[in-house]
Amino acid sequence: MSKKVLIVGGVAGGASAAARLRRLDEEAHIVMFERDPYISFANCGLPYYIGGSIQDRSKLLVQTPEAMHKRFNIDVRIQSEVVAIDPVNKKVRVESIEKGSYEESYDALILSPGAKPIRPNLPGIESSKIHMLRNIPDTDKVKAKVAAEGTRSAVVIGGGFIGVEMAENLREAGLEVSLIEAGPQILAPFDTEMSSILAKELDEHGVNLIFSDMVQGFAEVGEQIQVQLASGTVLQSDMVLLAIGVSPDTSFLKDSGLGFGPRGHILVNERMETNLDQVFAVGDAVEVVDFVNGTKTAIPLAGPANKQGRIAADNVSGLGTTYKGSQGTSIIKVFGVTGASTGNNEKTLQRLGLPYHVIYIHPSSHATYYPGATPISMKLIFDPKGTVLGAQAVGYSGVDKRIDDIATVIRFRGTVTDLTELELSYAPPYSSAKDPVNMAGFAAENILHGLTTVFVPKDLEGRDKNNTILVDVRSEIEHANGHIEGSINIPVDDLRGRLSELDSSKEIWVYCQVGLRGYTASRILQQKGYRVKNLTGGYKTYQMSQFTPKKKDNLTPNVGTPAASKEIAATGAMTETETETGIGTGTETGTGTVTPTVNATAFTTPDSVLDACGLCCPGPLIQVKMSMDPLLDGQVLKVTASDPGFYEDIKAWARMSNNTLLQLTKLPTGMIEAYLRKGVIETSATAPTGAGAQVIQTSNASTMVVFSGDLDKTIASFIIANGAASSGKKVTMFFTFWGLNIIRKDEKVPVNKNFIGKMFGAMMPRGSRKLTLSNMNMMGMGSKMIRSLMKSKNISSLEELIQMAIDQGVEIVACQMSMDLMGITREELIDGVGIGGVGYYLGQADQSGHNLFI
Repeated sequence: MSKKVLIVGGVAGGASAAARLRRLDEEAHIVMFERDPYISFANCGLPYYIGGSIQDRSKLLVQTPEAMHKRFNIDVRIQSEVVAIDPVNKKVRVESIEKGSYEESYDALILSPGAKPIRPNLPGIESSKIHMLRNIPDTDKVKAKVAAEGTRSAVVIGGGFIGVEMAENLREAGLEVSLIEAGPQILAPFDTEMSSILAKELDEHGVNLIFSDMVQGFAEVGEQIQVQLASGTVLQSDMVLLAIGVSPDTSFLKDSGLGFGPRGHILVNERMETNLDQVFAVGDAVEVVDFVNGTKTAIPLAGPANKQGRIAADNVSGLGTTYKGSQGTSIIKVFGVTGASTGNNEKTLQRLGLPYHVIYIHPSSHATYYPGATPISMKLIFDPKGTVLGAQAVGYSGVDKRIDDIATVIRFRGTVTDLTELELSYAPPYSSAKDPVNMAGFAAENILHGLTTVFVPKDLEGRDKNNTILVDVRSEIEHANGHIEGSINIPVDDLRGRLSELDSSKEIWVYCQVGLRGYTASRILQQKGYRVKNLTGGYKTYQMSQFTPKKKDNLTPNVGTPAASKEIAATGAMTETETETGIGTGTETGTGTVTPTVNATAFTTPDSVLDACGLCCPGPLIQVKMSMDPLLDGQVLKVTASDPGFYEDIKAWARMSNNTLLQLTKLPTGMIEAYLRKGVIETSATAPTGAGAQVIQTSNASTMVVFSGDLDKTIASFIIANGAASSGKKVTMFFTFWGLNIIRKDEKVPVNKNFIGKMFGAMMPRGSRKLTLSNMNMMGMGSKMIRSLMKSKNISSLEELIQMAIDQGVEIVACQMSMDLMGITREELIDGVGIGGVGYYLGQADQSGHNLFI
């Protein structure tokens, strides 16, 4: 006689159980109940359908009732809700839209009811403008609201995975988005400093983040809804998405005799059996064992639910398979950044009082000499014996495989030594000879072997300043560019010769940028008899711990309203990430959105390609101008740049140079890609219309008086001049008084001068290389530092900027009157300098659109 198995719930755990059971027992009578119209849908993909990354709704439907019946011979009953179970008589009561109320008997019962979104009892909670996201019907309602005309803004409540994914996708859909989190951080599986990288990505994409504030109520105001916070803040938007967490959907089982945990989860053993005979339970509604620490927990993730469904089916069939617990491995995309975690975080271990160590590293995703390498920030947690307890990682690329590697080691109760010994695939495009996972193991082993003692950023709060010395072992330039308050600077390469500056009776706390030089410094000091600690992860980790969201008083919509996004998608024009189109050539709508006026297919194959990666301002713009000059009107240039400022610079350049920016995109890797058409596209929007239209002519010239001879002001002058010239402007730089020193030759020129001229010549710096900073010159050290910093940041030197300006046709004019007063002759000036008086300058200024005095 065949066994009759009922399955309650037709999504992850239930559908997996049904399919596995059929493969194990062809004769079993399997009935699966699902209260909604859909089974086995991709609930993890719902936010991405709303945001537009998934265009085809049907792709969310992984399996249909008809297909599942045909393939697996399963009796699938949708829109049929199990409302009670009778374990004594082995029956369930069903409320069905099609069949009404009836009972169904079973030999074995698998419960997979899932979890439901928490809906707090707050004033105004019943408003139709408040949405939740659990299933396909919920998704359809949210999608329709987002696409509706007039929907411009949304408030997301809750900073968990669903809340963050919805904030991202609502922003991608073109809405103003605020995200409210009652706690101090988003994404609880991550520790605060690691989640801050993901919060920063939201912040930089215009999501208004509000932490440590709780919702007190809601109130409809016309077509909008107000969200009232405990702090007194009131937010007003067109819709609210509630995502404050989930609770097990088990209320229909309360009188069944089932055992429940303190939060209402069904209690099961390792075979997924409940306390009732032949009743099994799986998925988000069950309490499981934390694989790392052995305590009871609940982890509502799709991966564990699917595995549990398979194990329940095995045990219905008598295979005796066991579920050993969940370690909570999870991953999330936040715009261009990926975050992943596995095992326990610090908060969990502290709550349980378990001892642990932590290290941070910041390696690259692959070999740095191969193009496209990006940084990964990794955190590894391990116990005093070296057993790996947890890990977290955030970065643009390669995050997933590193966390999966460590998750595997955790599953086999592995140690940090196992991490060092993992033999992982390597080629320059994919990794490094020492993979980041190996490197994390090395750093952890150094602690266990007593080679170093580390501290973390929060330890700085309790540092005894009287008995410790905080030492920055980075270079002087890095220290000047930002450091931890109270630290002194002794570069690691100078450390052996400067030990006398350190009081050996005090403990030395060292730090560098990412921890490696700090480790080297700690080894030097430790072997010289000092007590020393190293900041694991260095200054970069410290900066992560200091993140606070920017306050946004006036939120602005993301690029593209829903309507504009549809037009773009219809033409296949652009990606959905940080995109601008038709700058200066399209039609501005009332929302500030620029509607494209060109067909995307017109520039999918550019006429010329420019790689400006690695260049800093104004390098990319100068290269763009040089690449655009030989093009014919209508031809297209594709530019790729890595300088973050290029995103805004190229918009202004296109407008000023009378060229058309067709598309501007921030790629997930952090690179910026632009398509430019030479010349302006003629549209009705580019010319004045109407009888009273007035054409306002603006001059395409710029003048600049350079009075100062300070190095920093001179650099700024030539950066502005080069930027203006690259935009097609006629630039005149008028050098007077101390500014004349900038354009003097470096070498001494034999000329006849009177006594005053010789005195001035001896006292003044000869040429641009001798200029000093206006502040913090420090007897010339400041000038050397700023020049070294420019070189390390791939910024052109002052001398290169001067030559660029001359090559671009910038007119450099020396004031004749100032030359006479200061005894400077024409022969002492660099080649290409003209001589002029006040009249010449005024004539140029009269024709200029703007004039600067520096």
